Amino acid sequence: MLTMIDIGIDNAVAFTLSGKMTQDDMKRVLMDAEAKTVDHGGIVIYEEIESFSGIELAAIVEELKYIIHAGLKHIKQVAVVTDASWIEKVVKVEDALFRNIDIQYFTFAEKPQAIMFLQQQ
Repeated sequence: MLTMIDIGIDNAVAFTLSGKMTQDDMKRVLMDAEAKTVDHGGIVIYEEIESFSGIELAAIVEELKYIIHAGLKHIKQVAVVTDASWIEKVVKVEDALFRNIDIQYFTFAEKPQAIMFLQQQ
């Protein structure tokens, strides 16, 4: 289940995820990203992952359509908050692949630091 949240940063697309990312979940995140991009130009992303049991193929297709349409230039920073150590490895790979986006991993104990990281844009 995905829940959109407010972390007190106007241009932040912020959500918590528990379980599987569905197509509808991805559409909600991307609609918020598109709206905030229009309002603010650049955006930051806050992902709080309580548990992750996969992603629907349709959700990946939605994300790819968004990237093709909007690109990634407007995404400045991403904070991924979770205690799943395997996700830290994924974050490091994504940070290396997407060099123009500063992507950082934080544990749940480091949530305040994750938000401060996004405020430094």
